[in-house]
Amino acid sequence: MSLGIRISGRIGRPVAEVFDAVVNPRKLSSYFTTIGGASAPLVQGTTVTWWRDAPVEVVELVPESRIVLRWDGGTGEDKTRYKTLVEMNFKPLEDGGTLVTIAENGWREDEAGRRGTYLNCEGWTQMLCCMKAFVEYGINLREGMFLSEMKGEPASAPDD
Repeated sequence: MSLGIRISGRIGRPVAEVFDAVVNPRKLSSYFTTIGGASAPLVQGTTVTWWRDAPVEVVELVPESRIVLRWDGGTGEDKTRYKTLVEMNFKPLEDGGTLVTIAENGWREDEAGRRGTYLNCEGWTQMLCCMKAFVEYGINLREGMFLSEMKGEPASAPDD
């Protein structure tokens, strides 16, 4: 068995607009991958780069519905990186908004894996909040949020 997390929230825009905010590199770089950006659109079967040096494999992409990614989300107690699986689901709501659910699974059941789940749960929650602010109001919540990003470096774990 492996460790995993799941978060969700409503964004008050149609699913096509919310989905595009993730697959479109210009938009994603405006609220989430702000340092180094996103190298290309998310297209099934490709690998893109987020934050200058984080390879993200696009495993599955169903337009306006689902995105599945694999990336180096975990670090073992031996300090080696291993892949976790990220699933994003976009559900249109009756009120015209979109329910976004993000799950990440595959951390090892050790101290480093538990730490990774906590850190990435925080990161995906921030991503969803930042996406809501950007898509609904055009606001970049990440600006000035992380000391590392203020120095031009991607955000890192608080005790790194």
